[in-house]
Amino acid sequence: MNYEDFTRQPEFVQMVQEAEKLNRKVYSDVIDKEGHQYVDLVQEGGGVLGIALVGYTYILEVAGIRFFHLAGTSAGAINTLVLAGMDSIDKAKSNLVLDVLAKQDLFEFVDGDPVLKKIIQKVIDGTPFKKVLGKLLWNFRKVKNALFINLGLNPGKAFEKWIETVLIESPHKVSNIGELLDKRSSKYYPEGLINRITGEPIRDEMALMHIIAADVTTQSKVLFPKMAHLYWGKKTEEISPAKMVRASMSVPIFFVPFEIDQVPNAGNPASEEWVQMTNYSGPIPEKVKFVDGGMISNFPINVFHSKTRQVPRKPTFGVKLSAYRDMHSDVNDLGGFIDSMISTMRHDSDNEFLLQNPDFKKLICFIDADKAFNWLNFKMDEEKKKELFLLGARKGLEFIKSFDWEAYKKIRG
Repeated sequence: MNYEDFTRQPEFVQMVQEAEKLNRKVYSDVIDKEGHQYVDLVQEGGGVLGIALVGYTYILEVAGIRFFHLAGTSAGAINTLVLAGMDSIDKAKSNLVLDVLAKQDLFEFVDGDPVLKKIIQKVIDGTPFKKVLGKLLWNFRKVKNALFINLGLNPGKAFEKWIETVLIESPHKVSNIGELLDKRSSKYYPEGLINRITGEPIRDEMALMHIIAADVTTQSKVLFPKMAHLYWGKKTEEISPAKMVRASMSVPIFFVPFEIDQVPNAGNPASEEWVQMTNYSGPIPEKVKFVDGGMISNFPINVFHSKTRQVPRKPTFGVKLSAYRDMHSDVNDLGGFIDSMISTMRHDSDNEFLLQNPDFKKLICFIDADKAFNWLNFKMDEEKKKELFLLGARKGLEFIKSFDWEAYKKIRG
């Protein structure tokens, strides 16, 4: 596939024309000299459903919206990192993301044993378990090594290498965390970045990014790169940013957990900083394993919420890939029970925040991609990929048409 396969779809061409007409609508009080308006963006995890996130951000950028702070989990972490690392905050980057995504065969990320790859795909395609059971038993030794020794079916190395290459070949040419943080600093802010109400320049904060991962060794929620030094110490700035996303998208069983060894101060009691950041007070482990951050916070909409600033200068837009609890689960068989149990864990803390801050629901775009697409189908055909991209763009357009910034500020005020 190529870039034009997505962008030349008649419906998308029409959506771009509509979005261009919304360029002067007010979405935020933070604006630059070119008229771009800035929002914070939080993106939910959801495997290959992340293609819809690119459609969403593409349409928002056409409407003149740019992303200041960024956060995401799993698939949302992927888009978070490439948007943060590819170029400066005033540049439209979704076209670059789409270009590299279109050229990539996603099934290459399923980089485990070729025989097990075929069995995995049959399960994802809906083949009854009874029909694949024989093949699993025939390949028992391979399954045993993958699950009981490696703790996952796919190493995830192909994905990590891909993200590294994307960042290195981007306009910013980011190869390590130090370069990434430097490019997010205020010296790269666009000319005339101000608060449109007060006229004050925006130079008082770094353009943050948070990638959520789950440290299962110390049972901690981790925000990268904020907490990266706990795990890499003085080497942090030299580490590839791709490792942060690799940790965040380590879907249990499907991918091998991401591991960091030689953790600084291993064997010593947890430092005060460890306790403050993770609430872990035991001895620091020598090795730490990470799984998908979605296991504890799949939609980290709370990360940019300020308790001190009642009326924000800019909104925090959130984009959800999964349906928002509009149907109860079928828990009458083992598969449905396990799926519902995992979903409860993934969404509980994020749902709790929305209960306490109901105004945030007005900031969320519900794409609901999981209703029609399988989030683990890395072998998704080209037409399905284009449909996913269109769905994200369509929902994004609907959202910015209906969003009322002034009305939202009155709710917060």
